[in-house]
Amino acid sequence: MGLQFLRGGVGTAASPSATTAALAAAAALVPQGPLVRFPGLLRPTSFFGRSLRTCVTDPLLNPATRSHLAAICAAGTGFGLPRLGGSGKGRRGAAMASSENSVQKTEDEWRAILSPEQFHILRQKGTEYPGTGEYNKFFGDGIYKCAGCGTPLYKSSTKFDSGCGWPAFFEGLPGAIKSTPDPDGRRTEITCAACGGHLGHVFKGEGFPTPTNERHCVNSISIKFTPAS
Repeated sequence: MGLQFLRGGVGTAASPSATTAALAAAAALVPQGPLVRFPGLLRPTSFFGRSLRTCVTDPLLNPATRSHLAAICAAGTGFGLPRLGGSGKGRRGAAMASSENSVQKTEDEWRAILSPEQFHILRQKGTEYPGTGEYNKFFGDGIYKCAGCGTPLYKSSTKFDSGCGWPAFFEGLPGAIKSTPDPDGRRTEITCAACGGHLGHVFKGEGFPTPTNERHCVNSISIKFTPAS
């Protein structure tokens, strides 16, 4: 049977010449880095009818190659696939990607848990009247969370008085806020990255004495304050 690989999700048996070439490539590349790379081949599944974990003891492989394959098996990683070790950037990226739009509800489900005002602003992208919001002039110590799904969005230490009539923050918590240009290109909308709830808009370069020179103009109805414990 030779080496059995997954190529594009379909198992294919390698020819004897391809097997020899693959073993030679493995032996040559083992000292050069953390992965053995077979161009065009993905995760191996068997070797002469045996599982990948068994093939690490095959006498056709030199000791260095067997040791390297054993490490790949232990890491759950396939040939030519990057590990998620080292700096951890891969793991962080995956975590952020999975958190975006992680709270999914139908329109009826949102209507059932939100007040009419919250639904209008969070789900229909409405705007509360300036100077009327609960948190416009509020500066308690704590965390501001999404009023729709409860995801933490802002630290109170990033809130400042911009005089615009709505709560203003100079930055959100990492990965919590999604920015999307409005269709007309004039403004940039900010939403909760977890549920997509409308928060307001972000403005840059207005000259406020903040570390980011940004103003997240947020509707009070879109957020809920949790005091510091």
